[in-house]
Amino acid sequence: MNRSLLAIIAVFSTIAPSVIPAQSASASSRTREIAALFSKNKHVVKEKRGVRTEKYKNVSAEPLIAANPTILSGTYRAFDAHFVMQLSVSADGIVKGSGTDLVDYDSRISRSFTLVDGRVRGALLTAAKHYRDGKRESFEGVFMERTSFESPQDPGTKAFGLGVLTRPMQIGGNTIDRLFYERAAGEMAQGNTGNR
Repeated sequence: MNRSLLAIIAVFSTIAPSVIPAQSASASSRTREIAALFSKNKHVVKEKRGVRTEKYKNVSAEPLIAANPTILSGTYRAFDAHFVMQLSVSADGIVKGSGTDLVDYDSRISRSFTLVDGRVRGALLTAAKHYRDGKRESFEGVFMERTSFESPQDPGTKAFGLGVLTRPMQIGGNTIDRLFYERAAGEMAQGNTGNR
């Protein structure tokens, strides 16, 4: 007799960041909302004809508040470096930056932007993207540490970066509305972050 068992458990969890006094309640709330979008937990078990297969993926995103915001300066990349951003953050949280976005992922057509009115409040970065053609687009993201687990016993792989909400776009047949810009290797000073 053929038996098929499919169990899917999906839990989206939020990880509340520690908040330093400089972060307002609304910035703290928005930080948690965005970080939650970058966290996921999926566990799938299939059994067919006596053969059991299991898939597991757990990603947790923890907002990271820098005691000295200048250490957030650097280059950030998403999707194999097709989305690139250079950020310069001052000690008082003022952000200047520039980068490139892909207009069409399949044809690799990109457009340049500069970040204006940028500000870091706790782990939350807000700004506006200003494109060469004069168009402006709001920009919002959270500095975070993402830890990815491939099994319950996996110690996890950590990556520091900026989780950003974007306008929906098609990439590889999937609709994407957020990007994780990972910090370029070797650019993060160790031990200089404050509260998590």
